[in-house]
Amino acid sequence: MTRIATLAAIFALVSSSSAQAWNRKEATRFATLPPGTTHPEGITVDADGNVYVADFEVERASGPGHVVVFDHSGRLLRVLNVENSSSALLGLDFHRVGRDVELLVLDFGAKNVLRVDPRTGASTIFATIPGGAAAGPNGITFDHLGNVYVSDSFQGVIWQTGPTGGAVTSWAASPLLTTTGVPPFGANGIAFNKAQTALFVANTGNDTVVKIPVATRTAEVFVNSINGADGLMIDGQDNIWVVANQADEIVVVEPVEGRAIAKLGDFDGLSRDGAPVGLLFPASLVMRDGWVYVTNLALDLRMVNPTFNAVDSPWAAAVKRYTVARIQAQIPAIRGE
Repeated sequence: MTRIATLAAIFALVSSSSAQAWNRKEATRFATLPPGTTHPEGITVDADGNVYVADFEVERASGPGHVVVFDHSGRLLRVLNVENSSSALLGLDFHRVGRDVELLVLDFGAKNVLRVDPRTGASTIFATIPGGAAAGPNGITFDHLGNVYVSDSFQGVIWQTGPTGGAVTSWAASPLLTTTGVPPFGANGIAFNKAQTALFVANTGNDTVVKIPVATRTAEVFVNSINGADGLMIDGQDNIWVVANQADEIVVVEPVEGRAIAKLGDFDGLSRDGAPVGLLFPASLVMRDGWVYVTNLALDLRMVNPTFNAVDSPWAAAVKRYTVARIQAQIPAIRGE
């Protein structure tokens, strides 16, 4: 075969392969965290469209932890110093009980669920997760009755408490919610489907999404191979959106077979100010007004395990400014033949 024919054959193969590629859509910078705040992890949106971001500031030895608040355009509104908290905050969400709405924040370091004033940062304990140092509260969600559910990454438990907080009970527990992988976080992002017949749980270290039917509370692996499955949300069609933190992307799977129907976003290096361009070790996501907002945790996994050098670890170590990205909440068609 001549060189020209060989090149033509390679070009034809590449063209054919690209026809099956994901139309990823670009993740762009929505907001930049102010100096002194790092590693944005949890994210939620209030009724006015303001975006709340909880920081997992693992380099700091003590609290208070920070929640950074932006308006709908990405303008910084305030930084909450969360009273009586550690520096390691994770999931957060607004909890509605009747006409009352309160901000709940998971304090991973202190093993508490905190009720936080969204204007001042004043806090009280809503619930305490049992297990002491063995506990790992990570993700939070609610049911139609206002009950609160918290994933425990280390103990492999979904904890439940009532609408007003207090003592928690084990709603479900399974080895499928634990991990021996890296990072050592099992159960992470959680969400119910629309009918609330099943709870879906991302297991970060196992790269899985676990399904727990409400009727049986028996965990089963729903889908595998999401590299670093972290934050999780479910849209109006029950599609499951999962942040793949070690693949720097969002994976969307349909709710029946677990078939991937979209992969969104990518990492495109660092900007001149040392911020991620696109997604870098993304952690959590929330949808609002046609957009998905994503925290760029930008975690160097060598901080967790010095021998585990992930492909994006050197990039994460070089980050100087931390960001929240956003991407259109649209599932593109897969380009086939």
